[in-house]
Amino acid sequence: MNKEQIAASMRELQLFICEGLERVDGKARFSEDPWNREEGGGGFTRTIRNGDLLEKGGVAYSAVHGPVSDVMRNQLQLDGNTFFATGVSIVLHPHNPHVPIIHMNVRYFELDSGVYWFGGGIDLTPHYIIPEQAVLFHERLKNICDQFDADFYPKFKSWADDYFYIPHRKETRGIGGVFFDHLNNHPTLSKEELFRFCQLLGQSFPDIYAEQAEKGRHKPVSQAELEWRDLRRGRYVEFNLVNDRGTKFGLLSGGRTESILMSLPAVAHWEYNYQPAEGTSEAETLSLLSAPQNWL
Repeated sequence: MNKEQIAASMRELQLFICEGLERVDGKARFSEDPWNREEGGGGFTRTIRNGDLLEKGGVAYSAVHGPVSDVMRNQLQLDGNTFFATGVSIVLHPHNPHVPIIHMNVRYFELDSGVYWFGGGIDLTPHYIIPEQAVLFHERLKNICDQFDADFYPKFKSWADDYFYIPHRKETRGIGGVFFDHLNNHPTLSKEELFRFCQLLGQSFPDIYAEQAEKGRHKPVSQAELEWRDLRRGRYVEFNLVNDRGTKFGLLSGGRTESILMSLPAVAHWEYNYQPAEGTSEAETLSLLSAPQNWL
């Protein structure tokens, strides 16, 4: 399996996910924005907005290549002269605060030195944490991981807990999920099987999100809950701009800024020293975000 075949499969995955999400939303449709990168490659950024479920969302595909710049070499510790990278990245921001934000990406990276790896993951960021739904989400991910390697879920879950942490807030971004990077040279799985793992995560995405969304999309919403939603969106923005390595790589590699920052919500709020009242759902959610939880 070569990089061109992987890139073509990533594009197919993007279209598959968009079709599934349109069915889940039931109203809005994706629009597509093709773009080219001056240094090499390009992509298709697909966005959805003002739907029945989704206020804003994006499913981005890219396949880019070019020289490894000094900045990339120093910041990302890349040992090579040229690189190729392709993948699909998704972020969905729903209207209803009883439906979680969700993120997923799968990617492939290759250097001219012959080194390659897969990366990606999926994580859930509820505005209000409902333990039963968190358990269900993690069960779905474990079932996918176990089809390939029984060690994947505990290893990648722990990796997600470490990665999706906001140090300056001393909070987890959400309930975690799975995260992996530099996945290659597996003792029993071939390159094709590792890619199949990435594909299955992506192909399962619409159903995983539909299951979560249906549990909250029709719940009534108060103004206070909308304000809480926007405060939690603010935390999401902080992580993506300050901590997320994918965002940093995209900007350092000369990626398309609009596509990189599509993950940000349409509206987010910050309130000075906000403290939820004791005993509220907001306070309970914050307590669960104070440290990673073992949901299974």
